[in-house]
Amino acid sequence: MKLYQGIDIVEVGKFRKILLRNINFTTDIFTEQEREYCLSRKDPYIHFAGRFAVKEASMKALGIGLSGSGIDHAFQEIETIPGASGKPVLSFSGWVGKISEKQRINQLTVSISHSSNYAVASVILVGTQ
Repeated sequence: MKLYQGIDIVEVGKFRKILLRNINFTTDIFTEQEREYCLSRKDPYIHFAGRFAVKEASMKALGIGLSGSGIDHAFQEIETIPGASGKPVLSFSGWVGKISEKQRINQLTVSISHSSNYAVASVILVGTQ
């Protein structure tokens, strides 16, 4: 068994400013289901920041950076939606999914926490050798 871990923190105020300045940012970065969830919340910016932190933490856990071949749609290929109990469920598709398959990832765990100022996410991936 192999463990991969990534963590990321996002300053909510800065993230809010980015979203307000760039109207296309949410559609470029977040899936439709993520956008629907975040926009249904009282303060969508906190939830967008948390999901962005998940995307960054996932890329760290997978060992991929923000540049290189295939990265263009990577943010859209990392999705966090609420499960039946409300616990976040993480999934990979596309190029990111292929990286995950090459690393034989068979379990994905995510935790998101936020305050009015910060959102943090931790991603743990379990793979077979």
